[in-house]
Amino acid sequence: MTQADRTTNQFALLPGIRVGHAQDEAAATGCTVIVVPGGATAGVDVRGGAPGTRETDLLSPLNTVECVHAVLLTGGSAFGLDAAAGVMRYLEAQGVGFDTQVAKVPIVVGAVLFDLAVGSAAVRPDAEMGYQACLAAGLGAPDEVATGSVGAGTGATVGKLAGLGSATKSGIGFARERWGDLEVQALIAVNAVGEVVEEAGNVLAGVRGSTAGTYVRAHDLLRAGAEATASDRDRDHDSSGGLSTNTTIGCLWTNARLTKAQAAKVAQMSHDGLARSIQPIHTPHDGDTMFALSVGDVPADMTVVGALAAIVTAAAVRDAVRSATDLAGLPSAASWRG
Repeated sequence: MTQADRTTNQFALLPGIRVGHAQDEAAATGCTVIVVPGGATAGVDVRGGAPGTRETDLLSPLNTVECVHAVLLTGGSAFGLDAAAGVMRYLEAQGVGFDTQVAKVPIVVGAVLFDLAVGSAAVRPDAEMGYQACLAAGLGAPDEVATGSVGAGTGATVGKLAGLGSATKSGIGFARERWGDLEVQALIAVNAVGEVVEEAGNVLAGVRGSTAGTYVRAHDLLRAGAEATASDRDRDHDSSGGLSTNTTIGCLWTNARLTKAQAAKVAQMSHDGLARSIQPIHTPHDGDTMFALSVGDVPADMTVVGALAAIVTAAAVRDAVRSATDLAGLPSAASWRG
């Protein structure tokens, strides 16, 4: 897949935000960094049962640090957290960080998704890849966000309730919404065990059926599993394709003026967007994590900001599967439809 194969959203990022991707397409893994050199008030909400995260305790309103300088979204499972070292190296060289008097320490938070079963399990995002993602953020046009099978979405898949062999290729998606002076933007890497559905509830991408262009509904598979005998479940236990190998992770940012507690609430409300677009969501097999950043000074009602957060999150999830391309032998929704 070349750069020309990727979808690029032509929308101006909010001031102070830059986005960069780096990936190894042969190994089907990568990472994405949201760089905020001037710092951003941040919050986080973790809903999935199998999360992998970095420095999220710092975002508690009870704790000292008031802002973050980058958010890392990465493949590679827990190994992928190594990419944060490269992000810190880049930011330190730029003189960005929390001033401790003896050194400036960049505050980099992050979350991982599991893509080791796609491509090569021996290759994971590392410090060099994290650094390259930061370089891409600095070199890229501020009004372009590449989406699809790129960055943290490189090895992302959806619809794994019947095993990886029936899954559909996913990716990373972007969306924005503006109401008056208030704007919210979201970037989501979608690697769910469940299926992605459109607004009307029809499947956009999920467990592929026996006929091209068709999908087997997730709830039908879950019902069949619930009705199976104990011996059937034991026999089929190892044929799941690794149900604990998923997770949808994302970051949204807004020009609304937020405190840490309010940012956490917005991150919490953004999960409504995941629930609208992914079925099922927040399972024991996913580590669904959402970050929220405040990079502006627009006065706004928290209910409005949270409602917008849910809208753009759902839209970004759908963009992730619509803009994905075939990779590692797995068809995207676009190619599966034919």
